[in-house]
Amino acid sequence: MSLIILLIIVVGFILISTENVTNVNKAAVAIFVGTVGWVLYVSYGTDFVQMMHQQAYTNYLNGAAHSSMAVKQFIAQTVFLRYVGKACEIVLFLLATMTIVEILNNNGCFDFLGVWARTRNSKKLLWMMMLIVFVVSANLDNLTTTVMALTLIHQVIPNRRYRMVYGSVAVIAANMGGALTVIGSPEGLVLWNMGAITASNYSLSMALPCIVACVVPTWLLSRSLPHRLDIEFLRLPYRGDDTNLNVWQRFVMFVVGIGGLWFIPTFHNITKLSPFLGALCVLSVLWVVNEIFNRKLFNTGETIHRRIPHVLQYGSMQMILFVLGIMLAMGVVSETGFFREVMAYIDKHTPNIWFFGVACATISSVLDSFVTTVSAVSLHSVVAGENSELANYAANFAKNGAYWKMIAFATAMGGNILPIGSISGLALIQTERMRVGWYFIHVGWKALLGGILGMLLLWFLV
Repeated sequence: MSLIILLIIVVGFILISTENVTNVNKAAVAIFVGTVGWVLYVSYGTDFVQMMHQQAYTNYLNGAAHSSMAVKQFIAQTVFLRYVGKACEIVLFLLATMTIVEILNNNGCFDFLGVWARTRNSKKLLWMMMLIVFVVSANLDNLTTTVMALTLIHQVIPNRRYRMVYGSVAVIAANMGGALTVIGSPEGLVLWNMGAITASNYSLSMALPCIVACVVPTWLLSRSLPHRLDIEFLRLPYRGDDTNLNVWQRFVMFVVGIGGLWFIPTFHNITKLSPFLGALCVLSVLWVVNEIFNRKLFNTGETIHRRIPHVLQYGSMQMILFVLGIMLAMGVVSETGFFREVMAYIDKHTPNIWFFGVACATISSVLDSFVTTVSAVSLHSVVAGENSELANYAANFAKNGAYWKMIAFATAMGGNILPIGSISGLALIQTERMRVGWYFIHVGWKALLGGILGMLLLWFLV
């Protein structure tokens, strides 16, 4: 049964990595393999429980007779709920932060970004866009930032070839900006939630490598652009006909939303509660402010004009379901004991974590970076501290150890080599109908060069 579960997971990963070819939604695949895996696990629950949780199951029975129903209840109440809790922490955090972004976006709080980019100098515009996306992605999730950037690019640049170049830089900046902080991407959030890293130490270690991995391909791509571009300048779309918020009200909402996101790590350090609770607290405050500022609009029965909501909401829901499915799938694989065996083999034959990082970067270029991160994290979260052979490498797997940062950077960098390696890249493919081959020839190898330099810098720093 372990082999059958693994086979289903592997087939699911293949479908996820070939979504642009098969047109099978990877969120649906992730949910399917996650749920089916647990159904099969329960079917042979007695064997798995005796292998992985014998003492806990004996305590659960408390003298009662063993039965198949007792095993199923033990798995449902003790084993399964633990993984559901871990997955829900990530999902609820994403749900809260994406709702925060939606409120800010619907009130025009990001309109100033398009107004600032008023230049026909192609290189200046590229660097301005890269910087804005990099900074915004460090505070918001990758997908939301990428969708907003691609929408803006589509509005101001009529030439499709140049849009693909700018869109590619937006994807690179979003992925590396997301890797800069614990709240910028689901990968960093998983590491933070499991206690592998702290927010400040993680960001300090990742700052220079992420900047290098973003700056190098941007500089190389800027050399292929003409000096001037035909730009269609944007104006603020909100002038009182679809919202009653003035400039200072939008600024207040922007400060509450983004400032609240910055406060979440501090909230976690003070209370030790899960970060999603801090995100929900910020959402509630911003929601109240939104209600106060828009009370006249709500009272008249009017609705705020929405520019991106259908694209953003649909993509966000896919991302949330995808994360939930992958977390459940990795949980059932962990319960089969597979990760323990694999890690023992890897530690014996390839003890150098940086070789493992190169492998993760390669895998994440064709498989989703979140899937690669969760898989790599699951290997060590199961056996760290249990396998005596890891004693010589304990520092790498300790809190804020080099392994966790290396995995986060390698998978983010791998997602830049091919657009199918990240959700942001898939958004670019769908928006501009881009071919994977074109991306690698014109962008991918440049992102790879920047990633290698960033990886070397990270190796030196940690």
